[in-house]
Amino acid sequence: MTQIHPATTPEDIAAVRQLCWDYRTHLAQVSPVDAQLVETFYPAPKYTALMDTLTQAHARPQGIILLVKLDDAPVGCAMSHALDTQTSEIKRLYVAPDARGHGIARKLLTALMEQARADGFTRILLDTSVTLTPARALYAGMGFSERGPYQDTPEDVLEHLVFFEAQL
Repeated sequence: MTQIHPATTPEDIAAVRQLCWDYRTHLAQVSPVDAQLVETFYPAPKYTALMDTLTQAHARPQGIILLVKLDDAPVGCAMSHALDTQTSEIKRLYVAPDARGHGIARKLLTALMEQARADGFTRILLDTSVTLTPARALYAGMGFSERGPYQDTPEDVLEHLVFFEAQL
């Protein structure tokens, strides 16, 4: 049975942090370009600091951290935070490889979109690697449109990223 809920307990947050590290490892193994993107945006010391402040960066009411359990085992996470009063950004949507094929990513994305709408946001943004074809198909299939960068991004990595936007 799949359960999605806000990560609020110390155990939940620890599980999310582990899933985030798993996600970072996964991205670094996708391709040499993705490994370089990981090191550009999330070198280990910076990622450690990010994990230490995860609950503050995605705190309610301007954000949320979701944890997915499949048969009581943590298998996925996703989070959002405000970029401005109208815009929410999705970060680190990840489902462990052995839990894929259950529609978990779609459920996570739907839950984040519904929460952002309920919180008063009118649009939601995210970015992903060009090489993550299933993720790109999911976002397009759920009403996201490709757009240009919405944050400062080094020129040399722009061709390796895809930016998406959806109206809520």
